[in-house]
Amino acid sequence: MASSLKNLSDYKETALNIVGAKIGILISEWNDGITNAMAQGAIDTMIKNGIAEDDIYVRYVPGTFELAYAAQQMSQYKPVNAVICIGCVIQGETRHFDFISQASANAVANVAINNDIPVIFGVLTTDNLQQAQDRAGGKHGNKGIEAGITAIKMISMERDMQNEFDDEDWSDFYLEE
Repeated sequence: MASSLKNLSDYKETALNIVGAKIGILISEWNDGITNAMAQGAIDTMIKNGIAEDDIYVRYVPGTFELAYAAQQMSQYKPVNAVICIGCVIQGETRHFDFISQASANAVANVAINNDIPVIFGVLTTDNLQQAQDRAGGKHGNKGIEAGITAIKMISMERDMQNEFDDEDWSDFYLEE
């Protein structure tokens, strides 16, 4: 498996267009030892890369399934440029894992598309607790770091695209009648 070969949280630091960006972080209370470690990784990474601590809004939800609804609410009522959803679903003896994992992933994607805002799916779906620990600050890094850097890269990308679009001469694209 590729993830066994490296720390997945390594990333290349680059100049990002994130001045004044505001980011919401939603954290599932379920498996809180894992999710809190991931959230701290995301927060530390964003601060290290230029997001002001006062511009990071943190809220907790009961479980991973509730992340999408909370992301919907945050995107509508908080002035955020991105939302990070942090959760952890560990395989158990029933199919509950499959339903929660798939529904949550789809719902979070829908929030992003329907609200025109980056919504980052920072949810671990693992076979056991050890795999989750390995990805929440263990031997495979911290997926929270990846979620944090993904949020700021998406904000920067959106701003860069808006600037490029605003600077373009679009007169060639209009059809004359």
